[in-house]
Amino acid sequence: MRKKIIAGNWKMNMTPSEAKDLIRLLKDGCNTDSSDVVFIVPSIDVTTAAECLKGTQIKLGTQNFYFEDKGAFTGEISAKMILDAGGEYVIIGHSERRTIFKEDDAMINKKLKKAHAEGLKPILCCGESLSLREDGTYKAFIEGQIKSAFEGVSEEEVKNTVIAYEPIWAIGTGKTATADEAEEVCKMIRDCIKAIYSEDAGETIRIQYGGSVNGSNAKELFEKLDIDGGLVGGASLKDDFIKIVNYKA
Repeated sequence: MRKKIIAGNWKMNMTPSEAKDLIRLLKDGCNTDSSDVVFIVPSIDVTTAAECLKGTQIKLGTQNFYFEDKGAFTGEISAKMILDAGGEYVIIGHSERRTIFKEDDAMINKKLKKAHAEGLKPILCCGESLSLREDGTYKAFIEGQIKSAFEGVSEEEVKNTVIAYEPIWAIGTGKTATADEAEEVCKMIRDCIKAIYSEDAGETIRIQYGGSVNGSNAKELFEKLDIDGGLVGGASLKDDFIKIVNYKA
């Protein structure tokens, strides 16, 4: 049985002082027995969040990093910096990084390899635009994202990656893929991993759904066979996140 993983992506929200208040609101209500719970915070909040989460089972991560150890890369942070500050997870290839900041498949592949090399746990995002969904080419597009991201990545590393399927048309729009639509793509991703690596790798890797997940739809989504939790955006900034984490209650 794959343990669910529910991660809250705060995006560019919460100053360090606001992060303290939000963690205080959320941390005691999140049941970490049946799911891994991760707060994915802005890099400036990592040290504060790590201190606030001491004594809990809630994990911590950041939304981005660069694939070099150090150097003249103004504005970037390294894997070692994240780990030293108390982070454990990192998002790679979020659609906002791909579209706004022009991160391509080659960069995402480098980041995935570097995360594993340094001991960070990557959450690799993939997903299609509305036009790709409507013209029926979304499956081939997502398979292409997966294959290029995992090029040169070992089977053991793939088992320690989380994949987040986030249809771009459902991120921050209030629109949500139906549970059946989300399950269809998550199963396709799992089958893709099986084809590239092995049956065992495909059955081991955890695949989340992300895209307007909230306390009302979490249970229906997370009870699907191939959906192993969620990457949660807006709802992670309020107490609705507790309902998502405790969806079985």
